[in-house]
Amino acid sequence: MQSLSHTDFEQLVANAQSVEEDSYGPKVYLFDNGDYLKLFRRKRLLSSALLTPYSVRFWRNAEQLKRLDIPTITPLQLFRLPNAGWTAVRYRALAGTTLKSVYAQEQGMDSALLEQLAGFFRNLHRKGIYFRSMHLGNIVLTPSGTLGLIDIADLAFQSRALSHNKASRNLAHFERYLKHNGLITGFPFDALCEKVLAP
Repeated sequence: MQSLSHTDFEQLVANAQSVEEDSYGPKVYLFDNGDYLKLFRRKRLLSSALLTPYSVRFWRNAEQLKRLDIPTITPLQLFRLPNAGWTAVRYRALAGTTLKSVYAQEQGMDSALLEQLAGFFRNLHRKGIYFRSMHLGNIVLTPSGTLGLIDIADLAFQSRALSHNKASRNLAHFERYLKHNGLITGFPFDALCEKVLAP
């Protein structure tokens, strides 16, 4: 992990565009060549992020997903920022369109895409991948027609397939996202669950 001074960081993002912000300021920068810089803040003084920063988890999760043949971002550089508890990762984005955008453009989800999404869930669960924050905004339909994942810091791997109960919990988190964004009424969630949880 490369340590950056305030001057180094300012030079790094001098020509980059801030594309996502929160109350602390920019969270994600976009460079002219299409690379992104995602900033991570340790939220509590004492947390697991003290030992393994979120940027490192993000990097490791990307590598593990690639080993499991799940399309995802390509990490390029890790940085320790001058502000205490802040780190960052530079990465190459996963080409494609988020399902959130596809759903909005199509004003729904056709049966073929629903079947593909269910298969994607089943594949993740079979490979022991538990993505508590999985939602339409971090699932990408790639140009080749496959599905992949972005925004992957909050991801866990286990050595065996997810149990039925854990797979159900994963879907419950997905449902909460749909409700929070006012999408649950038109989304075929029950059909998705039937397909994902079928024996």
